[in-house]
Amino acid sequence: MKGLKGKTAIVTGAGSGIGRSIALRLAAEGVKVGLFDIRADAATDTLNAIQAAGGHGIAVTCDITDYAAVVTAVAQFETASGQGTDILVNNAGWDTPIPFLKTDETFWKKVVAINYFGPLHMTHAVGQGMNTRKAGRIINIASDAGRVGSSGEVVYSGCKGATIAFGKALARELARSNVTINTVCPGPTDTPAMDAFVGTGEQGQKIRDAMVRMVPLGRIGQPDDYPGLVAFLASDDAAFITGQTISVSGGLTMHG
Repeated sequence: MKGLKGKTAIVTGAGSGIGRSIALRLAAEGVKVGLFDIRADAATDTLNAIQAAGGHGIAVTCDITDYAAVVTAVAQFETASGQGTDILVNNAGWDTPIPFLKTDETFWKKVVAINYFGPLHMTHAVGQGMNTRKAGRIINIASDAGRVGSSGEVVYSGCKGATIAFGKALARELARSNVTINTVCPGPTDTPAMDAFVGTGEQGQKIRDAMVRMVPLGRIGQPDDYPGLVAFLASDDAAFITGQTISVSGGLTMHG
């Protein structure tokens, strides 16, 4: 992609799933990638894969629900990379399927802390430098659950909807600083998080089969279905695109 080589990026949740695939793709494009994950071993595994392919990365252990920890982690990455952060990918997320009326305040707070406050913390910490340098790309990984709702994921859907609106509003605020903000909304995706969500065994397979039947292209997503779009939105080729929300769901959702 045009203009990515030599840039720096932070990808949250880079230790597995979609985040790992995004980190690997950006590294392959010549980007030095900050691999932010609450699990140090997972971030290191992704770093090893990047280095084995000849790329550059820096593993950083970070709890995105803690703003002070985020500020420290961003400073750590920028010191180690020797430059400011050009690209931020807010990917980390978490949920477990529970009907809303069976949830409690503790559960709500955990879902909101990870899925909404996490991106706010990261964007606030990284966006300061982008605003000063008058350049930057922020890509939020939300979910189609935030566009159409998802049974059993009510609070999560609310967080992802809020992330979509947050990205649009901030895109307006930072447009004059040449900082673009766009949101990618995956559909159901075959990741470790999906395994935890639907379960394994016969019942889990039934849920997966039902998901497949709803997708016009006849399958659920794979982690590698998203990095190309993220790399494009981070590149110079997307310099005139901001405030947009793009679904990648095999046609499960179609918005005009």
